[in-house]
Amino acid sequence: MIQYLVILLDDTSVSYCHYPNKNTARRLMPLETLKAGILFGMKENLNIQFVYPDYDLPREYKDAIETIDHVNIASASAPVKADVVVMNGLEDVEVKEKTAYVIRITKSELFVSAARIGDMLARAERVNIVLTDVETFTEDDFKQYENCLAVLSAAMESEYVNGRSPQLNILTDRMMLEGMNNCGAGVTNITLAPDGCFYVCPAFYQSPDGFASGSIASGVDVKNAQLFRLDHAPLCRRCDAYQCKRCVWLNRKTTYEVNTPSREQCIVAHLERNASRTLLANIRRHGAFLPGKEIKEIDYLDPFDIKEEW
Repeated sequence: MIQYLVILLDDTSVSYCHYPNKNTARRLMPLETLKAGILFGMKENLNIQFVYPDYDLPREYKDAIETIDHVNIASASAPVKADVVVMNGLEDVEVKEKTAYVIRITKSELFVSAARIGDMLARAERVNIVLTDVETFTEDDFKQYENCLAVLSAAMESEYVNGRSPQLNILTDRMMLEGMNNCGAGVTNITLAPDGCFYVCPAFYQSPDGFASGSIASGVDVKNAQLFRLDHAPLCRRCDAYQCKRCVWLNRKTTYEVNTPSREQCIVAHLERNASRTLLANIRRHGAFLPGKEIKEIDYLDPFDIKEEW
C-alpha cells in the first residue's frame, strides 16, 4: 500500500539515491500540477517528500508547499531549509547542524574517506551513504569495502561509548530492524514528476529508458505491480540483510528484472550485515545494548550461492 509520495519539483531536482541526474535545463513542475499532487497526497493520507532543485522557488510554490506537512530533500547548496541534506561526494561537506545527511559517493571516494565520514558522526544525527557505482564492484573492491566498514564501525562504537547514538545506514539500520526495509519503490512509495506523471521512483523519470506508472489525471497505475513486492522476489524474501535497499532501478539496470538484485548489490549488503553483527557485539562489551537482539552468523555473502537450501 502506498504510504509516501515523492514530488520532484523540477527536472534538476537533486538525486538522493543511486541514479544520476544529468539534467541541467530547468523544468519547474507547473503550479497546478503541484497543487493537484498535494491534494492527491491529502486524499490518500500520504507522507509527502518534496525534492528540490538548487534555485529558489517562486513564492506561490512555497505557499502551496506549506499547506501540508512534508519533508524537504535538497542539496547543501539549495536555498531551502532541508530535513535531508544531500551531498555529492565529500569535497564540500560541512556538518553545520544535527540533521540527516545523504552522501552520494563512488566506491573509490569512500575507500579513502572512511575516517572523514567517521568524524561526521560526532555532529550529524544520521548519515546515509549511497554508493553511486555499486554495480562496478570487483573482488578487490569487496575487500576494501569490508575494511572501510571496519573503520566506520570503530567510529560508531566510540560514539556509542561516549553516550551518543548517531545513525549510519550501512551499519546501524540492520541492528534495529526486524524485517526487510527496502526502498519500497512502486509498493510503499510513488513519485510525481514535473510532467504530471507518476513513476515508481525518481530514477524511472530521470532515466532515458524509464517509464511512467499513471498520471495525476488518471491515477497511479503500476504495471505488473506484484513484481515490485518482496513476496515476488525469490531470493530477497528469504534474505536477512534487512538494511539492503534492493534498488529496483539498479536491479533492472543490472539483471533486467526489477525483483532480482545483482551479485554486487547482494555482496555489499551482506558485508554491511556482517559488519553490523560485529558492531553490535563490540558495543555490548561496554554495557547492555538492544537486549534480545541477535544477528546470526552466516557462511555466505551471496544468497544465490545457497539457493538450493532455500
